[in-house]
This record gives sequence, C-alpha cells and structure tokens, in this order.
Amino acid sequence: MTLAIVLAAGPAAGLTTDAGERLVDRLAGQWRRAGADEVRVAADLAELADLVAAATGPVLVSGADLVAHTAVLKHLATSPVGPTVALVLTDPPAAGQATVREERGQVVAVDDTEGATGVFGGALRVGPADLPALAAAARTAAGGGVDRLFADLAGCGTLTFAHRVRLLVAHRVGDQAELAAAQAAVAAVDEDRAELKLSVKERDDFFTTFFVSTWSPYVTKAAARIGLGPSGVTMISVAFAVAAAVLFGVGGRLALVAGGVLLYLGFVLDCVDGQLARYTRHFSAWGGWLDTMADRAKEYVVYAGLGYGATHAGFRYGWALAIAAMTLQTVRHMTDTWYGVLHDEAARRPRAATGDAGGIGGKLNAASTKVQADTGSVSYWLKRTVVFPIGERWALMAVAAALFGPLVALWAVLVWGVLAFAYTGALRTLRARWMRVPVLTTVDTGLHRDDGPLVRAMPVVRAPLVLAVVGALGAAGLLLWALLAVHAGNDLPGWAVTFALVLLLSGAQGARAAHDGPLDWLVPAALRAGEYLFAIAVGVAGRVSPWLIFGYVFVLTLHHYDLTARLEKRQAAPPLHAATLGWEGRSALLTIGSIAGIASIALATLGTYLLVVFVASVVLAWVVLPARVHGGDRSPG
Repeated sequence: MTLAIVLAAGPAAGLTTDAGERLVDRLAGQWRRAGADEVRVAADLAELADLVAAATGPVLVSGADLVAHTAVLKHLATSPVGPTVALVLTDPPAAGQATVREERGQVVAVDDTEGATGVFGGALRVGPADLPALAAAARTAAGGGVDRLFADLAGCGTLTFAHRVRLLVAHRVGDQAELAAAQAAVAAVDEDRAELKLSVKERDDFFTTFFVSTWSPYVTKAAARIGLGPSGVTMISVAFAVAAAVLFGVGGRLALVAGGVLLYLGFVLDCVDGQLARYTRHFSAWGGWLDTMADRAKEYVVYAGLGYGATHAGFRYGWALAIAAMTLQTVRHMTDTWYGVLHDEAARRPRAATGDAGGIGGKLNAASTKVQADTGSVSYWLKRTVVFPIGERWALMAVAAALFGPLVALWAVLVWGVLAFAYTGALRTLRARWMRVPVLTTVDTGLHRDDGPLVRAMPVVRAPLVLAVVGALGAAGLLLWALLAVHAGNDLPGWAVTFALVLLLSGAQGARAAHDGPLDWLVPAALRAGEYLFAIAVGVAGRVSPWLIFGYVFVLTLHHYDLTARLEKRQAAPPLHAATLGWEGRSALLTIGSIAGIASIALATLGTYLLVVFVASVVLAWVVLPARVHGGDRSPG
C-alpha cells in the first residue's frame, strides 16, 4: 500500500486556489489521483515521522507549496529508476529551498550551491527499505520543513534518484501571486499531449530519434486506446523479428526486402513498448526484464537467419559469422553494463586524490561531458552513432540484407561492431583508470561472474582481471589451433583442450579476491569471452554442426543476459542459478565430452539442460513465486 503525506508546515499551508480550495487539500486530491492508496496531512515533521514508522509500503511526501500537473506527481510515484526518487526543478532556489547536485540521474549532494544542477521540488518517493532513514531524518529535522527533511535524508547516505520535469509544469510557491502564476502555467499546458511526448526518451540515438520516434507515439497512442499492454507489444515485436529472420534465411530479393521492412517495424515496436509503459505508467520488474531479454533474443535470432541465409546462398562460413557477431555483441554488452555500474558508483564517490587533476583520462572525461551537453550538434550525434547502438545495428542489418544479402549484412555488423568495441574499450579504459573507483566491491561478485561450485576449491590469487584475460587468451588460442587443424584435415590433440581448460580455470582463482582494481569491471566480460571461445573451439575441434554451436552459445547468452537484467533492475539471483553449474563447471563438462569424442552430444545435451533450467527458473521467478506472495495478482509489464 502506498501512503502519501502532505506536510502542512510553513507559510504555504494557508494558501488557497482560485476556486477557494486550500492548496494542501488540492495536493491531497492530486496524490489520490496519482495512485496513492492513502493520503494523510501532517502538521509537522514529528507527526510525519510517526506516519512513516507505521508504513509498510512506499511513502510519497510533499510540502504544501507545490503547484504541478497531477501527471508530475504520478510520474514521481511510478518512476522506475529506483526505490527512492526526488522531484528536481530548474527554478531558481527561494530562501530555505534545498539545492541539488546530480550526476547520471543520481542525487549526489544536497545544498552544495557551487555545483548545484537544480533545486529540490518539494516532493519525493521513498522506498520501503529507506523508510527507517526517512523516519529518523524527520525526527532529526523536527521543526523544519520538507527541504530540511530531504537534506537530512540525503545525509543518511540514502541513494536517491532525480526526477526531472519536462514539458509538464511544476513550481513551488510562497504567496498568492506566485500561486496564481503557477496555476496559469499549469492550465496553459495540455497534460495528455505532453505525456504522450514524454513517452519518447529525452535522449536517444540518431536512427531512433529521426526515423522512429517521429511517428512511433501515434502507435503508442493507438495501443493505449485498444488496451494493449507493453508486454504484449514486446511479444509482437519478437514475432516481427522472427519473421524477418525466416525471410533472411529463405533468401531471394523479395524475401530479403520484406525481411528488412519487418525488421524495421519490429524495431519500431521495440521502441513503442517502452513508450507505452511510460505513457500508461505501467511499469513492473517483469516488464523490464522481458524487454531486456527480448531485445537480445530478437537480435540473435536475426543473426541466425542471416547466418543460415548466407550458408544457403553458398558461403561456407555463414554460421561462423553469425556466431562471431553474437559473441562479440554479448561481450560488448557485458562491458557496457559494468561500465555503467562503474560510472554510477563513481558519481557517488569522490575520486581518489592523486594530484592528477587532468591527464588523458581526465581530459577525455571532460570532453565527453562537453559533447553530451551539446545536444543536437554534429559531434553529439557522431558520439552517439559511432558506438553502434541497437537502432543503428538493426537499421544496418535491414538495409544491408535487403540491398546486398545476408553475407554483407553479417560482415557489416561485425566490422562496425569490432571498430565500435575498440573505440569504446580504449576510451573507457583510460577514463576508468582516471576515475579509480573500486566498483565491484558493491555487488555480488560471485553471482555476476557466474561462478559455480568448482570455484570454491580454487586457491585465492590476486589480480582477477589478469587471470580472467589469461583464460580468455587460452580459449582464443585453442580456437585458432582448432580452426587450423580442421582446415588441414587433422584432429586436435586432447591435451590441447585440457591445457586450454587449465588456463581458463585460472580465472576462477581470482574469484574470491577483491575486485577493487580500476579495470576490474572488465572481469565479467573477459570470463564470458573465455567461456564462449572455449565452447566454440570444442565444437570446431569436434566438427560439430555450426548451427548447434550457435544454439549452445545462444542459450549461454540467455543465461548471462538474465543475470545482467537482474543486475540492472536490482533483482535477486535466478531461483535455479546454482543448477547452471557455473562457467567453469560447464567448460569442464565440455572438455570431458571433447576428449571422449562426443563433442556434439556434449554441446546438445548441456545446451538442452541449460535451456530447461533457464525456462524453469523464469517460470519460478515470474509466475510461481509471485503467485504465492500476491495470490496470483501480477502487475502488467
């Protein structure tokens, strides 16, 4: 149950609207329309503290001086960015109002006037886990107002995200004249039209901004009118992508052009599902997880269609290109995820004092910040495009496949993907060394490394990144040897696979060591690269059908994206995670299969097992367990 509390303290408590309604009562009614189950008015912070102490669900708090569209309060109440969120305005701060400094959407300082990026909007949502801190802050700030409450809450170390107001209107007022002006500003804006525009991401990539978001809101509006939910749109986009993959596999000019069109429409729907969630405010952990998983699954199914189509057209290594593209993209996504974790952590911590105020990393950081702030400039769009985001990938595949065929599409994705990986990897490495933030100390390292039971038997050795890279290089060397041996018509000796496994398992020795180096955010990606390359090498050495190798790696990516999605959405580990055996356990089983001469059976059996575990884990996590807790009542995606 969500509780909303209006703090009726200060001079604004006596203000009345043009209709003669007290502003306090108006806010209470708006909170009800915004979705609050119960609304209370607190005379002071002491009463607010008592109300918070008795609450069991999220608590919404606002002062009595806020004039805003109801949609602003609803957006704050339903914001998916974090459990605790504060309204931040760009208005100049009035006397007694708290200023805010934010980085990457996080409030990192309150009342830091020098680096302030906004002013506290007088309203916040506090998650259940942070309610004790809110109650303590209310008691500490007794006699003060909502600004003092927020400052003391931030002083407790509560992680708070910033919610900015765009297109809609929100102002804090201190007298009747300011109230009248704010009411006029609210009345001048069409609330529904603004909400539809707000459903589009504020900053998106070039292709999405100019070739999708210019018309996708109309689809969003239509979907809302017919009652189609975000998860339903996601599943339709999956169907479009699968159909495109089939057409790419069939080949022929008409099929390729039709596949390109369907792929484009599938991407439009992929944008619409998020827009629909923002427009209808239907957010859920399930919907966020499904969107993340569907995006990757769709893209890799298209790779499979292109790989089959290229092979069917007479190119011997079509499947090999598809496998390479999938492996490259997955490893890239692992670095993207963990670099994001690094940046978020860096925003909350002061950089280590080294006397190096600049250096190449500092200069790159400053240049990146400057370019990002120059929205719409050529350098801004180049920076967003060169990293090869999802919109550009899908557009390139659609156009290249329709005009030149599957082979060219795969090569184009691979070449641009490699260049983008090299570019982002080099720049991020330099910036990370400058930031010097021990990021992996704040998460469950073993879980997101995907360690299994064998890790516990390994001795503890420092330098986890070095060990993970050694393992990945050993797997890469084994794959190269396997390719040369097969090309020459020879068999790969069993000891070579065993030796590569030993090198790969060296990555397990650093599992229990602190991942506190400036580049240790690369460890999960290095482990993914090592496991994938090793599995591919076993398949090549055993002359396994390329589609089976693709299928096995595809199942692995589903498992790893599950972990990534849960990290990004702050969800617990999958229910059956222990049954996946860990990257080192799976690699050891494949080694046994390779030495025994049954590589195909090993890949097929282990892949099928992992798929069954994955599906069972999904059912348990999103169907069975929520039904037990909520009696079967689940929020829409």
